[in-house]
Amino acid sequence: MSDALHDKIPSFGNKGQKTEAGLAGGAGALLGNSNRTAFETAIIALVAVVIIGGAELLIRLFEVPLYILPPPSAIGSALITEWPFLWPHLVTTICELLIGFSIGASIGFILAAVITQFPFAEKIITPYILLLVTTPMLALVPLLVLRFGFGWEPRIIAVALASGPMVMINSATGFRRVDLAKIALAKSFGASTFQIFTKIRIPMAMPMIMVGLMIGSIFGLLTTVGAEMVGGAEGLGNRLNYYSSMIRMPQFFAVIVLLATIGISIYVIFFQIGKKWTSWES
Repeated sequence: MSDALHDKIPSFGNKGQKTEAGLAGGAGALLGNSNRTAFETAIIALVAVVIIGGAELLIRLFEVPLYILPPPSAIGSALITEWPFLWPHLVTTICELLIGFSIGASIGFILAAVITQFPFAEKIITPYILLLVTTPMLALVPLLVLRFGFGWEPRIIAVALASGPMVMINSATGFRRVDLAKIALAKSFGASTFQIFTKIRIPMAMPMIMVGLMIGSIFGLLTTVGAEMVGGAEGLGNRLNYYSSMIRMPQFFAVIVLLATIGISIYVIFFQIGKKWTSWES
């Protein structure tokens, strides 16, 4: 009897067979994984070569002006030559994103835990969260600049306000989807509220938490770049404004390549974390 009951009780301490998670399952179709063959990888690389080479050929064949659409070779050259001037702005953008996202995600996670434990708090907080979700945080940047100046503070606050609600909504959704039978079973064994939350609710809600972190970080990146374009003296968003005003389009697209790299890196990081921490779902 005890062995049969043990088989039905999930154990979060045991490391079972690693499989693709729910979060990773959909992403696995886009990212490389152990199931992808060398042939498939070669086809993906070949498609990239065809797209980049075709763009280079067509732009030069039709003599598209450089100030409209530079060829990929010019963008790559600009990325190399401008790198000494771009990397400080790259560091600034990443730091603003990390600080703002850390603050927003922490607050969002705590609020999600609070509103799922106390329904009265949910009734009070939810209208303000909806207000934050539906209001573009970029609209607040000029006001924040008037208060805090052109330093990092306005952008960090904007990033925190943009990413926090995304983390809170998805985390709260995950906390509510926890199997009540497992909670009842834990209570029957004398588990405390804190133990239930840390041993059952958080692990079971981890897929939605990871989705919230991923969406929140992407929203944070968009807000960071937008805030730098609106009221920033430094950062990649500021460089976009500068290069577009000078009609230096190869450098402009080089900055876009850097921003795309940051976005893809965020996706890959959360994909790998999700695959590690939510593999139990499948």
